[in-house]
Amino acid sequence: MAGTRLDPIDRRILAELQDAGRMTNVELARRVGISAPPCLRRVRTLEEAGFIRGYHADVDPRELGFEVQVFAMVRLRGQAEAELAAFERRCLAWPLVRECHMLNGEIDFILKCIAPDLSTFQAFLTGELTAAPNVASVKTSLVIRAAKDAPAIPFEVLETRLGRSA
Repeated sequence: MAGTRLDPIDRRILAELQDAGRMTNVELARRVGISAPPCLRRVRTLEEAGFIRGYHADVDPRELGFEVQVFAMVRLRGQAEAELAAFERRCLAWPLVRECHMLNGEIDFILKCIAPDLSTFQAFLTGELTAAPNVASVKTSLVIRAAKDAPAIPFEVLETRLGRSA
């Protein structure tokens, strides 16, 4: 199922759930303009098809004592697929790494990391990240503040492109 194969109701269901994933099926059905039983079937179909990967709470890391957020730009010595995959597996095992994206260009990966303080991040940086096999260099940037942090999909752009309204 490609994004363009979803009908407007499916897209509205996804848009509503990403804004308020804890709402009841009855409330979701009301918001998208269908009855509850077909709404629940559609949600289950969207889950099974992989459009909905899970439901998560938006937890404030600073409230839990994670005061430091850092982006680490990693360049590897070699870019053979086995080396790239090995680095990705390492990232999965590092708790401070919350996101890992492979890039094209001068940087091979960008990592979003969080830590309770600078010394914890520095210990990770020197003891694990820069010491990892095949890592040629790491440049870091400390986040001062976030002007925007929107993990949701912008359905309004898709609707405009498809020439329909939500």
